[in-house]
Amino acid sequence: MTRRSCAIYATGIVCAHLLIVGIALVVAQVFQTMIHNRLKKEITLTENSQVFESWKNPPPPVFMEYYFFNVTNPEVFLAGGKAAVKQMGPYTYREYRPRENITFLENGTKVYALNPRTFVFVPERSAGDPKVDYVTTVNIPFVAVMNELNSYSFFMRPLVSIYLKSQGIEVFMNRTVHEILWGFKDPLLTKVHSMKPDVDEYFGFMWKKNGTHEGEFVFHTGKDNYLDYGKVDTWNGLRQMSWWSSNQSNMINGTDGAVFHPLINRNELLYIFAADLCRSVHLAYVEDVEVKGIQAYRFTPPKDVLMNPKDNPANEGFCVPRGDCLGTGVLKVSVCREGAPIVVSFPHFYQADPKYINAIEGLNPNKEEHETYVDLQPTIGTPIRACRRAQLNIILKRVKGFPNTRHINETIFPIMFVNETATIDDDSAAQLRTLLLILTLASNFPMFIIGMGIILLLVLIVLFCRNRQKKNEVKRIDFTAAFHSFTTAKDDTAYTQVSDKPDEPSETSASQPVRNGSYIAMSPVEAQKC
Repeated sequence: MTRRSCAIYATGIVCAHLLIVGIALVVAQVFQTMIHNRLKKEITLTENSQVFESWKNPPPPVFMEYYFFNVTNPEVFLAGGKAAVKQMGPYTYREYRPRENITFLENGTKVYALNPRTFVFVPERSAGDPKVDYVTTVNIPFVAVMNELNSYSFFMRPLVSIYLKSQGIEVFMNRTVHEILWGFKDPLLTKVHSMKPDVDEYFGFMWKKNGTHEGEFVFHTGKDNYLDYGKVDTWNGLRQMSWWSSNQSNMINGTDGAVFHPLINRNELLYIFAADLCRSVHLAYVEDVEVKGIQAYRFTPPKDVLMNPKDNPANEGFCVPRGDCLGTGVLKVSVCREGAPIVVSFPHFYQADPKYINAIEGLNPNKEEHETYVDLQPTIGTPIRACRRAQLNIILKRVKGFPNTRHINETIFPIMFVNETATIDDDSAAQLRTLLLILTLASNFPMFIIGMGIILLLVLIVLFCRNRQKKNEVKRIDFTAAFHSFTTAKDDTAYTQVSDKPDEPSETSASQPVRNGSYIAMSPVEAQKC
């Protein structure tokens, strides 16, 4: 066997093994299974692990952008007309959310933590100075007191109304953005505080929330089941709430929105427990996106989250009392927030019933500015970009005994909305891209083996063709040599000249008979007689 033949046979054997092994690994998904099992084991809240450190101190910067609706015609609205508003903002604050008082429970399967939030004003990302800019908006302490007096005697309301008017307290107020956000001493609440000390005399949407937490959380670490990674087990000691009118609505489902389990697929629903909304919200996949060179799945709350119970019966439990339901796109949360009748929605009543949008002049809902979404890297479940957008509204309506409300048309009145944004930083994005590249190369290693097999197959074909060509050339050379030998032998053959004349008799042939015609004889052997 020649060296060339040995090379062909060796290449064929290696090629066959590579193709068989590679295809078998692809079909069996051996490497993908190994990587997935590794991710399920590694992405858990284990003390001193990199995953735990990222959960404890989230690296992406979080910004809170506050927008306010400045009422430009309060007199017209009080007279029964349509209110007009103009959006102000953003007023941006950097939010810091480290987890503190961390304690592992039940053999490391659960972890207790507090999540205090601290806010720092960022002027370069803001439209103005919150301590200077004034906004005209609904006087929420006034509405809260008015709403509380609904359960009191009718004769008490006119007396309270007269007192409020004498103090210059009206349905609308004019305050700085800073006061409305971070609190001010309200004259009405101060009077109530003197009679009911448990009522705080200060009011502000973020009053006492700078440096405080939203409650005591216990999370699953994912040690027992990777699908439970980051899920809320209890909130303030509760596994189920009691404010809503159905068990399903009272359930605490999902994570707090900071982490999600690895190996996310497009068909699943993801749940987030929003403590400030006192409910869980589900998210559904909508599209693939790219953030800083990282492929991600975008999940958003579908329309059925805030849909009217007539269209989505599952939301009937959020009607409190049972049967007292609002329209699509709004949710009354005053059941868990004592005081004014607060209603939440998406900004500018995005995805809400058109009647709420048309009741206020100056609203312009659109997907780009007002949709809530989270972009998740599906392999490891890391949020790489998120925008959480929510609007605070208040129900304004006529209250008997308060003459200044007698012309008001019942309206869900927008006060402000917040755009909470977080995007992965450049350093973390670079690390994540490197990690994903390694995972991709490892999971596609069988394809590399198949590729090598295909390359060797091509080499085998080339070698085979060249070997066949070489054999043909050898045969051609042998034939040429044979032909050359034949022609050489032909050159050595002698022929007797053909004569047109009859042979003259000679002395040596006188005894031979005379032959007519010509004949040919090969020399040196004399021709045989016929």
